[in-house]
Amino acid sequence: MSEQILVTKTDGTKEPFNEEKLAVSLRRSRASAVTIQAVLDHVRKEIREDMTTHHIYQHALDVLHKIQKSAAISYSLRRAIADLGPSGFPFEKFIAEIFKQRDYKILTDQTVVGGCVEHEVDIVAWKPVDDLVMVEAKFHNQPGLKCDLKVALYVKARFDDLAKATFTYDDHHYRLGAGWLVTNTKFTSSAIKYAECQTMTIIGWSYPHKGNLQDLVESAHLHPLTCLRLLSEHDKKTLLGQGIVLCRDLEKNPTLLRTLGLAELNIEAILSEISHIYAEKTP
Repeated sequence: MSEQILVTKTDGTKEPFNEEKLAVSLRRSRASAVTIQAVLDHVRKEIREDMTTHHIYQHALDVLHKIQKSAAISYSLRRAIADLGPSGFPFEKFIAEIFKQRDYKILTDQTVVGGCVEHEVDIVAWKPVDDLVMVEAKFHNQPGLKCDLKVALYVKARFDDLAKATFTYDDHHYRLGAGWLVTNTKFTSSAIKYAECQTMTIIGWSYPHKGNLQDLVESAHLHPLTCLRLLSEHDKKTLLGQGIVLCRDLEKNPTLLRTLGLAELNIEAILSEISHIYAEKTP
């Protein structure tokens, strides 16, 4: 019966509600079988014609927070990253942190000269003395948007031109070792097919199967501050506007929260929420 109910997606289109699709996303968040069943039972009771997928997500998240917080954190991560917008800059900074965790030196928002022309590069990452990576970070506010073949073709052409040049960082000369295309959403099947054919590194929310964006974020504990439930939307935007992106930035420097004018009790609660995020172990 639930399959006959139409729900409204983020792009405004409608589709039949699919329990299995919800269950897959819950399993990807490492929810237990008991937890998944509890979420599905709850959603069945609440589902209504034309309900938005966002409201379904909120219902599922509320149940997860009550019975398996580790799964709730993982389940909310994709939307928390999408909430880094509307500009793409915090996302670039966010991806740069992944490279910093791997002991790369980082520059963002660079103009570099390839074999033929100049290119604007979101992230330049290097390790002494022979490892240079350049990254194109494609950010989408809406989880339903995908990077398509045109994007992959465009980025590959730019990296091909950059591969013809020599670059100098920290008095060492480098040739481009790899070009990455990273998005917070997904790739179309044709974009994936092209990237695999060209041995091009692309990283999205669920691609590749191992080492995708969700894996990279969770393994390095690089949770964005947008995943905090106790921090207001206004305060999140204020901090993002200051270039503060990660929960751990707030954990290391609680003064950042005090500058928002928050009461000490609220600050303690937020710091407790952050410590809980890092304490949770996924099964």
